[in-house]
Amino acid sequence: MRRRSILAAGGLLWAAEGPRDLRIFLLCGQSNMAGRGEIEEQDRRSIERVWSMNKANDWALATDPLHYDKPAIAGVGLGRTFARVLTTVDPEVKLGLVPCAMGGSALQEWAPGAPLFENTLKRARAAVATGRIGGILWHQGEAECADRQRAESYLERFTAMAAALRKEVGDVPIVVGQLGEFLRAESQPFAATVNRQLARVPLEIPRSAFVSSAGLGHRGDELHFDAAGFREFGRRYAHAFLGLDASWRVG
Repeated sequence: MRRRSILAAGGLLWAAEGPRDLRIFLLCGQSNMAGRGEIEEQDRRSIERVWSMNKANDWALATDPLHYDKPAIAGVGLGRTFARVLTTVDPEVKLGLVPCAMGGSALQEWAPGAPLFENTLKRARAAVATGRIGGILWHQGEAECADRQRAESYLERFTAMAAALRKEVGDVPIVVGQLGEFLRAESQPFAATVNRQLARVPLEIPRSAFVSSAGLGHRGDELHFDAAGFREFGRRYAHAFLGLDASWRVG
């Protein structure tokens, strides 16, 4: 059976209550998209005009942790800084962040028909009741780094997944991030291979960008970025996105 697109005519659906006219971003991938940085007081303060969708698909003003995939360890991620930059560029925009990432997830779990792909579509359907999808933020790949075949086929598999996701949510920009430079060769022997694949995404997928993680630190586990690293990564994602969307209003 052919899957129906989640988009209504014009790409917009409206809710009777709650925030409206949101530019909505899907936050997908594994733990370095979900966020594992230590939460500070600044992360608990909401940002004007930035909402996040919770597990029940309700909107609330966005504070960290945005994700709820693993509540005991969920922390600061890149999403809020990404949004903060965009609200600075456009002083009238209203943003909706839709957390969809799952710590430890492999790319095959995001393939069309797989649970994480379907959950993302379900949440996107709920989100567009208050606005329109503006972009997809992706950070994943650590789970592929221990297997040569999975690492070397990353771009092919990601391209297929991205095409299927865009078919559902619209031809929106996609921003992908480099895996941390601090990953250890002993446990992640094919990290460099995955990063080379990720760096080629803009060559294969129109309206996509690759974001460097150069110089970003880890939280002590040589796997996850620290809070400062996540905030800087969010800034870089935002600037990469702005380079893809010429329609963005500059205040």
